[in-house]
Amino acid sequence: MSNRYKEIREQAYLANMQLPQLNLVIFTFGNVSVADRNERIFAIKPSGVPYEALSPEHMVVVDFEGKWVDGKLKPSSDTLTHAVLYREWNEINSIVHTHSTYATAWAQSLRSIPIYGTTHADHAFCDIPCCHPMDDQKVKGNYELETGFQIIDCFNQLKLDYREVQMILVGQHAPFTWGESAEKAVYNSAVLEELAKMAHLTEQIQPDAIPLKEALIKKHYERKHGPDKYYGQ
Repeated sequence: MSNRYKEIREQAYLANMQLPQLNLVIFTFGNVSVADRNERIFAIKPSGVPYEALSPEHMVVVDFEGKWVDGKLKPSSDTLTHAVLYREWNEINSIVHTHSTYATAWAQSLRSIPIYGTTHADHAFCDIPCCHPMDDQKVKGNYELETGFQIIDCFNQLKLDYREVQMILVGQHAPFTWGESAEKAVYNSAVLEELAKMAHLTEQIQPDAIPLKEALIKKHYERKHGPDKYYGQ
């Protein structure tokens, strides 16, 4: 195994190990990848290996076509989904896929997560989208590859910018998040789970809950992300 990929393997390993620590995965559910855009490669969790058994050396390196580059194990079964997103969206450097409980429940329900409060607006100015289930022919074909295009197509249809909304629910499946770094992609995954949980509890408390009003959406989103943002140091 080449030492050439030591750094990217270490980054991917540390990011993957955050998922169970944040209660976003159990057993072998989910994966994180980290890309090196100069080399057009990414390191990703190996398929079916429990998190407690992982080490940096177990991370598998593949190229942006999803083809094996280095490593002794098989890469995640979701590798081609990651590869599509890296190829199509040039400003992401890490992708997270989990089956976290609340976000996955919304995906299984085929519902976007409504924007009910300012916590949501701090991270996205719209509902967290849930894309339609894949048609049968695509499921029978190259399923993981098509999942990547399913995500891309959803964003295109909704006219969303992947740099502004960094999370999605894949209908009847589970969530994906991404970011400019592994730290941000994992952060987005944890935030998505909390937003899903808050929305669920909101609807339990008040089934007729109304969406957050536009003025508050604009204020909370722009104070963190707008041209005149003032949140943080």
